Amino acid sequence: MATAEKNYSSKNIQVLEGLEPVRTRPGMYIGSTGSAGLHHLVYEVVDNSIDEAMAGYCKNIIVTIKKDNIIEVQDDGRGIPVDLHPKLKVSALEVVMTKLHAGGKFDNETYKVSGGLHGVGVSVVNALSKELIAEVSKDGKLYKQIYHKGVPEAPVKEVGKSSKNGTKVTFKADDEIFETTEYDYKILANRLRELAFLNRGIRITLIDKRESKTVSNEFYYEGGIEMFIAHLNENKKLLHDKPIYLHKTEDKTDIEVSMQYVDAYNENIFTYCNNINTTEGGTHLVGFRTALTRIYTDFAKKLELDKKNKVTFMGEDTREGLVAVVSVKIPNPQFEGQTKTKLGNTEVRTVTEKLVFEGLNDYFSQNPKVIKVILEKIISAAQAREAAR
Repeated sequence: MATAEKNYSSKNIQVLEGLEPVRTRPGMYIGSTGSAGLHHLVYEVVDNSIDEAMAGYCKNIIVTIKKDNIIEVQDDGRGIPVDLHPKLKVSALEVVMTKLHAGGKFDNETYKVSGGLHGVGVSVVNALSKELIAEVSKDGKLYKQIYHKGVPEAPVKEVGKSSKNGTKVTFKADDEIFETTEYDYKILANRLRELAFLNRGIRITLIDKRESKTVSNEFYYEGGIEMFIAHLNENKKLLHDKPIYLHKTEDKTDIEVSMQYVDAYNENIFTYCNNINTTEGGTHLVGFRTALTRIYTDFAKKLELDKKNKVTFMGEDTREGLVAVVSVKIPNPQFEGQTKTKLGNTEVRTVTEKLVFEGLNDYFSQNPKVIKVILEKIISAAQAREAAR
């Protein structure tokens, strides 16, 4: 990803509104006050660290579940700004923590791409926490502020020296708001593993200190989404050894695709935009599927397999046994659909289709054995479909 502006200070923090509505109608901001909403709090804080990582400033994120279900998220990014906000005349840290939709992700300079905006920002976590402690290490100093239900106890204070940079947020979800405040290690581990796959080279550690024996997992994947595909296909019969990987950045749109065929009848395509799982699909999925149908039709003609087998295949035939991850990172995502998990940006369709078509054309030209195996699978799927009519 392109590196964003290096100087991250209060002038990059834009403010939209205060926190009052969050405690009144939490469901509007985090989806629910059940287990899903509770875990969403952790993702919101982690998203801030991931934004720093995508901008090129953070390599390590540590999430700890402490006794009494207190969560601590620590990163080694630049640290949330603490200087006075030009308009509000309070520390930028306090602005980020107490104003809804305040943050560096709105000025398009601090972060070229941001995952957290689909969420709601760390201030919502603050509003829904019994207590939250924000600690920032920046420029050799350590700063701290404590809040209760989103209200600061006192202004941001300099409390000591620090030899590193980064942000640490420690919070206890408010049991007056949430039906449960018990975190499920597996749920957190699955999402953090997914984030590590989607952002190659970031090390995310999850530690659970609630029981006498500490449990921990480290997620670090230098191979990114190629390793994601290998993980998804762990115990499956593969049709070709290595996952196919394509990557391109065009017009501020960064697209990564990895795919592999297995001996199965169903398709498994996982799509993401700015690390958000777009479960309802969208323009990136449409572009991907269109490119697949085009490329396989082309190669079947080139190899004269269409004539030999007297078969015309449809889109669904090209996806039988396909396991794929499509991940796009764009500056201004538009989400639609029932749960706001469908990508609407029209330009993404064209860029995705072009990347996948051109990328697969090159790949299959250099790997004739792979295209033959895949086309055999597609032709047998088409024949089975026609026979069943």
